[in-house]
Amino acid sequence: MTSSAGSSCPSIPRQKPRRSSRRSCHALGRDSQPLSALGDFQTLPLEIFQMVLNYLSVKDISMLSMVSKAIGSRLVNYISTSSGTRRLLLQDFHSPQLPGRTGEASMLEHYRSLGLLLKRCTLLLPTRDRLKYVHKVLSGVSCFKLNGCASPLHCLGLQCYGVFLQMLTAGWDELECHRVFNFLWELSSLARKVQTVVSGKPGSARKLELRIRLFCRAVLLTPWSHRSDSAFWLTRILKPWPMVNQARLLYIIFGPVSSLDGHVVWQKMIEGPTDESSLKGLADAIKLLYGTEAREWTADDVISLVDELSVVPQEWLMENNARLLLLSGNRICFTVMASKAVNGRAVELARLMVFMALVCEKDLYCMDWAVKMMQKVCKVFSTPWERKNFLQCVENTFAHILLDMLQAVLAEEHEEEEESSFLNLFHLVNAQANFHKEILCLAM
Repeated sequence: MTSSAGSSCPSIPRQKPRRSSRRSCHALGRDSQPLSALGDFQTLPLEIFQMVLNYLSVKDISMLSMVSKAIGSRLVNYISTSSGTRRLLLQDFHSPQLPGRTGEASMLEHYRSLGLLLKRCTLLLPTRDRLKYVHKVLSGVSCFKLNGCASPLHCLGLQCYGVFLQMLTAGWDELECHRVFNFLWELSSLARKVQTVVSGKPGSARKLELRIRLFCRAVLLTPWSHRSDSAFWLTRILKPWPMVNQARLLYIIFGPVSSLDGHVVWQKMIEGPTDESSLKGLADAIKLLYGTEAREWTADDVISLVDELSVVPQEWLMENNARLLLLSGNRICFTVMASKAVNGRAVELARLMVFMALVCEKDLYCMDWAVKMMQKVCKVFSTPWERKNFLQCVENTFAHILLDMLQAVLAEEHEEEEESSFLNLFHLVNAQANFHKEILCLAM
């Protein structure tokens, strides 16, 4: 028998879900969906996204490019647009808006940041494709080209290009940097242009010499903070050429120039004694090639280069040779002099030694340096007779040069030239006295 009470009992109502539960379930469903690679930019039309970029600095855009591949792709498209080009490729290279050095520094920093931006945007591309894309972006900047600027001496363009490339290629391995150099070399037709200046008469293509000098220094050499990087790029510039052309090219890039028009002064080392400032660039380049950073250069290579350099375009005055070696440092100086000793060139070595003493006297270097260098060179000679012969050559050379300078003083007719010749004679007499004084001090 069925109970009537059981059939008459009302059913227990179900509990309604709480509002908080519904909200949490909804939130869980939303969070479980994959986030867009564009993030909140997904909701923005492309035009608005690009307008937002106009309010960001180049550094900020560079950071943004690392967020996702999709963002990077949008930035690549933005860089190629006309508004992106106007925004990023500043071309006020001749009169930066900010005054003086501040304007230059601001422009250089802008292109350094732009180099980092393009480095990050093209991170996943092969080197060849990266270079093609960068060239496409920069192709409209005429001042980045070898012959693109009408006033290269007063243009900041090549320096900006240099810091841009330095930032773009920072951290790349040597093989990739080789490709960069070859790309630039072919793009600028540098091989043909360098061939023109190194095979022709010095000074016959003065404007081209100037442009090659500016391009190599500003784009390939100056931006690097590490000596190993500078040595790598200088090696790439020089090594394709025979030694005689390497010396000519080295002089074009680092030799003295006119303060009026910036052109290379070819007769500077031939016409008379020159100052340290005219030789410092060459000396620094030689030190760079002789250092441990330049792995592709042997001591014999550097000696041969120095020998070839000393006859560009004709044989230098010995005083200028001596000053170059002195500025190049002890190691190079000794290596060159020891090479002359080993090869039996005692008379030439003695003449170089005398002019080193003269340079020490003129430029206020310690004379004991010259004497100690002579001591080291003497040890290179294999027999006592060779050492004695060398020392005798040094004394004879002092006497001969003193007589030559005295005759020059007596022969001068113009007062200004006579004063210059007398000053040289005065320095040489003092140099000889101080040189022998240091020798006597060592003997005591």
